[in-house]
Amino acid sequence: MKVDVLLGLQWGDEGKGKVVDVLTPRYDAVARFQGGPNAGHTLEFEGKKYVLRSIPSGIFQHGQINIIGNGVVLDPVLFRQEAEELEKSGIALRDILRISKKVNLIAPTHRLLDAANEAAKGAGKIGTTGKGIGPTYTDKISRNGLRLGDVFCNFDEKFAAQRARHIARLKALGAEPDAEKLAELDKAWFEAIDYLKTYQIVDSEFLVNDLLAQGKSVLCEGAQGTLLDIDFGSYPFVTSSNTISAGACSGLGVAPNKIGEVFGIFKAYCTRVGSGPFPTELFDETGKTIRDLGHEYGAVTGRERRCGWIDLVALRYAIMLNGVTQLIMMKSDVLDGFDEIKACVAYEIDGKETRQFPFSIEEEIKPVYVTLPGWKTDMTAMQSEDEFPKAFRDYIEFLEKELQTPITIVSIGPDRKQTIVRSRK
Repeated sequence: MKVDVLLGLQWGDEGKGKVVDVLTPRYDAVARFQGGPNAGHTLEFEGKKYVLRSIPSGIFQHGQINIIGNGVVLDPVLFRQEAEELEKSGIALRDILRISKKVNLIAPTHRLLDAANEAAKGAGKIGTTGKGIGPTYTDKISRNGLRLGDVFCNFDEKFAAQRARHIARLKALGAEPDAEKLAELDKAWFEAIDYLKTYQIVDSEFLVNDLLAQGKSVLCEGAQGTLLDIDFGSYPFVTSSNTISAGACSGLGVAPNKIGEVFGIFKAYCTRVGSGPFPTELFDETGKTIRDLGHEYGAVTGRERRCGWIDLVALRYAIMLNGVTQLIMMKSDVLDGFDEIKACVAYEIDGKETRQFPFSIEEEIKPVYVTLPGWKTDMTAMQSEDEFPKAFRDYIEFLEKELQTPITIVSIGPDRKQTIVRSRK
């Protein structure tokens, strides 16, 4: 057996949580391979709305194993809050969730460092969520991280050493924390560590590979999006992990030859949260309309998302990097009322046209658009692709030709039932 990988192809917020929930019945296990509680996956069904931050989106189905892999960074306090809310909903989380011993832990001082680092950047700030993600990955790469497995061996000593380093750094940044407040944060953090110990903490790399050896199917769930990848995204306005399909190998301990299907998720338009360049961003009424119709506000932070037309230059790049085999288009219904739809097919840089994603999109880029007719039809109640209006079918055909990859699933609303699986030709 091989693992299948599901990930975002834009700047995150593509709707990965809903698709994982829809696809989970096909799989025996769902495994999250990178990112932290800065990634909010929103799911809606049976009149209820759920926002997941660190826990995989497969927990709402039929008892499948859900795994938080070693590539994830975990905040014990936020994990506890998230888990307790799910338990109130009747989910027997301890029965189905496994957590890797090798996840790196986000400490209270990581969050303080995140805020201090952003403040120090001034106008050049990245626009992080302030959840301590970057400083935690920094500690991991510099070999100063705390891992969940450390709680069983000399943990107090390791925690104290890390905390001392962080406080020295905070002092250097002029952001020395209040001792009493920090003591309160530490107390809640250690209580959450004790809560974490009540879960099954495992060597997840062996678990995933044992499942494959037994003929079980595994879906790997990514967070954020390809254009936020630490190596290939719009650097430096990126996240701190590898969000591409290769991240599933290092984030779960899966060999490259064990990757099967790669599902790439994108919106019928484009959004971005936080700072950083965005070539197709719309600053006019159209952009505001897309934001309002799409309810484009961060699931975790509530931040207003920047909106623009679909960027096929960036999408081709993301498909190439990930080896995408199937495309999944989200939020098609948001464009239901537009007279015309635009798609960026190339960039004009210094008077020259290119279809390649450049080294830096901070350059002066002029999007080259193709305009297509809108479908002017409410698609939210449709049950099959046979009901799609011709203009929408033409839009799908145009995208498939430009991207050279089949669109196999189309979402026409937030509920799991508003998902159309297309026949593959």
